[in-house]
Amino acid sequence: MDKMDRALRELGQMDELAAGDSPVHRLSPWVKLLVTLGYIIAVVSFDKYALSGLLPLILYPLLVSQLSGVSLILGLRKLRLVLPLVLAVGIFNPFLDRAPLLYLGSLPVSGGVVSMLTLLLKGLLSLLASFLLVATTPIDSLCAGLRKLRVPQTMVTLLLLTYRYVGVMMEELAVMSRAYHLRAPGQKGIHYKAWGSFLGQLLLRSMDRAGELYASMRLRGFHGEFYYAPSRPCGGRDLAWLLLWLGAFALLRLVDLGALLGGLLRL
Repeated sequence: MDKMDRALRELGQMDELAAGDSPVHRLSPWVKLLVTLGYIIAVVSFDKYALSGLLPLILYPLLVSQLSGVSLILGLRKLRLVLPLVLAVGIFNPFLDRAPLLYLGSLPVSGGVVSMLTLLLKGLLSLLASFLLVATTPIDSLCAGLRKLRVPQTMVTLLLLTYRYVGVMMEELAVMSRAYHLRAPGQKGIHYKAWGSFLGQLLLRSMDRAGELYASMRLRGFHGEFYYAPSRPCGGRDLAWLLLWLGAFALLRLVDLGALLGGLLRL
């Protein structure tokens, strides 16, 4: 299968996941947005050496994954291109901070190793929380939730159209790539001499497609305000989910539960 076809399949798979039916899928989009935002703020606010305080926050993606039926392994596969960048953020810390911070038995562990693991865990948890939000909320509902939170209409419409246009551009790339390989059988990739004309054709085709899309939107009554998705009232279950998780994040941020449990186990 061509790379573009695989990318299109993965994009369609995200839409299929978001269209599922589970207790998490049925929650109000703006509630899920606030919980995810609160979780990410709690995660990134920890000190660079606070690895034990971060560990209990792993429970959130695990529980949401179980309730929604969205696999975290699938999320890691979807994020495979971003994870190396997360690792690269702190990869030099062990060489810059060599002072021992703690001991595992008689083995010293430097502050650089602890800070690297902390940064890696922060990035991983934030990415998984964002993935679970997108995998349990259709893009139209997500944009409706953003408007509910008073995010500017221009930014929300730009987000929605960018998400939709990624699929359109990938379709154009798939068609052009398939046509190229039919004319150059057995060749791996696109020859560098054809890069200029290939990108030029992609630009022209994208501009034509964008003009057609905009014309069709205007014919359907688009005048700047987009009606993203039907809104529904926020119920008691939504408020309970919001208050429960925000309270849990605040508690885990203020109390180092990992260190506390470790101390109890030593006793």
